[in-house]
Amino acid sequence: QVYLVESGGGLVQPGGSLRLSCKAPRAITSVFSQYVMGWYRQAPGKQRELVASISANRNTDYSDSVKGRCTISKDNSRKILYLQMNNLKPEDTAVYYCKVAWGGSDYWGQGTQVTVSS
Repeated sequence: QVYLVESGGGLVQPGGSLRLSCKAPRAITSVFSQYVMGWYRQAPGKQRELVASISANRNTDYSDSVKGRCTISKDNSRKILYLQMNNLKPEDTAVYYCKVAWGGSDYWGQGTQVTVSS
């Protein structure tokens, strides 16, 4: 079982920035470094979609909708996954979830709300 806690969401104006964090406080550091991790989001009435992912060797991938505006990273020593989001748009409004793929299973956090509005 992987326990994940997201934070960092909130209300921001268009063009603003947020940094989301996903902590895995119970993970063993050496195991955390091997996780394949990603950020997903789900807007009201829409399916959950992948925003960005990062592999164990830090290869990253982004959806076209956020490419150039978001950066995914992780701090293995602190067991935290980040998503830096810049130039936010109203269409970025959603609940953002982090996910870990490990041992043949997917583990999700509880989500953090991001609202982009003036």
